[in-house]
Amino acid sequence: MIKIASNDAAAIKRAHDMIWSIVAEPEEGQIYTGKVVKLVDFGAFVNFFGKRDGLVHVSQISGKRLNHPNEALKEGQEVKVKLLGFDERGKVRLGMKMVDQDTGAEISPEKQREDAEG
Repeated sequence: MIKIASNDAAAIKRAHDMIWSIVAEPEEGQIYTGKVVKLVDFGAFVNFFGKRDGLVHVSQISGKRLNHPNEALKEGQEVKVKLLGFDERGKVRLGMKMVDQDTGAEISPEKQREDAEG
């Protein structure tokens, strides 16, 4: 149990957020806001949960086919990502194409198919 005390509500919130970022674990299926930290040929690494990074594979960036992630993303860009799961080595797998980048709401599979078709 952790107790935080202060006369300043903003300081309490900052302390809470700092502690939470250390002890919390990201949850599969949740949508997070992150920042693109690196673009590589096969995808983009996104910092999305405190100091936690994950990979958005190039096939998970957009409903349209991309040859390289830089066709849709730039380093430093803020994006909404969904935690798809973890691979066998514990690496984080993220997806963007199923999240509305303006609202952060999840897009239905039917809508994703419509968007991919044109």
